Amino acid sequence: MPLVSRFSHSPARRRWLQGSAAALAAWGLPAAGQARTEGGAPVTVAQVVDMSPGLQDVGRDFLVGAQAAWQSVNAQGGVQGRQVRHLPIVTDGSRQGLQGAWQRIESSHCVMLSGCVGDAATRALSELQAQSPAGTRLAQVAPWVQAEAAHAPGSHVFGIFPGYQEQMAHALKTLATVGVRDMGVAFAGAPQRAQALETVQRAATALGLQLHLLPTPGQAASAAERRAEQTQAIVLFIGGTPELHAFARRLPVQPGTHRYIVALADVNLQVLAQLGGTPRHSSVIATQAVPLLTSTLGVVRAYRQALARYYDEPPSPQGLAGFVSARYAAAVLSGLRAEPTRANVLQALRERTDSDIDGFMVRCAGSERRSGYVTQTMLAADGRIIG
Repeated sequence: MPLVSRFSHSPARRRWLQGSAAALAAWGLPAAGQARTEGGAPVTVAQVVDMSPGLQDVGRDFLVGAQAAWQSVNAQGGVQGRQVRHLPIVTDGSRQGLQGAWQRIESSHCVMLSGCVGDAATRALSELQAQSPAGTRLAQVAPWVQAEAAHAPGSHVFGIFPGYQEQMAHALKTLATVGVRDMGVAFAGAPQRAQALETVQRAATALGLQLHLLPTPGQAASAAERRAEQTQAIVLFIGGTPELHAFARRLPVQPGTHRYIVALADVNLQVLAQLGGTPRHSSVIATQAVPLLTSTLGVVRAYRQALARYYDEPPSPQGLAGFVSARYAAAVLSGLRAEPTRANVLQALRERTDSDIDGFMVRCAGSERRSGYVTQTMLAADGRIIG
């Protein structure tokens, strides 16, 4: 049965979203794993979270989910009898901020990077690692990235979440069965267009879809782009929640028509609803890379229980993704046949096979992820969230 839920406006949440990334660093989330030391020295796991404006809502929820997971892991004895010291590092997404994050990572003696948030951050950390003095490389485990194809198998990035192509395929498969062959595509801004256009075009080609670009904020629009903005009934949007809210409100209204905006997993429909939703002539269909929050899977129940125990927070798909990423990292550490070192973690990931994270299947063959979980929800014009 479909779930229909309505989320109330949250002034506290809005105030947080209007704050800066620096404010989050001082927000006071307790770091998981600052606990007992019996059974050996704690194992340090670092997590870099890009809190630039387009990723704030995703990054915050993802981090809370990861924190809850590590707290639960430590409450149950840690990994191999050792507690986990979870080291969250918040950045503003700038080159300088990421360089500072990498310096903290190098001095932290962490054995892996787990659940890093943001394509640009994940890519920059790979580049900074490649430029650092020769030594044992550090695995990036279960990052939150959309342009997954940008990370080659040899980049030490070991994903578990689906990227653009799988999400697009899932979101559009129903439309394709009824004859949809072309659609618009809009980007939050020039950086998103430069980063994602090639990946999106490649995905569209694989699906047999013709894309029509809409105007990009900050760039001169062509006649074809202005025409697509007026005529395309279905528009794929690449960007975060605040940008989607602004885009939906400036999308032209055509009398007697309804427009559908297809968003990917970076969009948080709960936050979009709190921001006021979308105009009545449009609905948003958003993919998500984790099960619905009402699923009976064990990992979903564990997430909701941990969130209720450790944080006064509502559940969200991005929070569940953060929880899953940390649980996957914990499973990798627990499965090691040797000391938890950077080299041993990297070797184990290069040999990884399918994993069952309390009902959530991660299907892998070494460095490559073989398939990913995708579902979708819709924010209707009347404010209902339907999954």
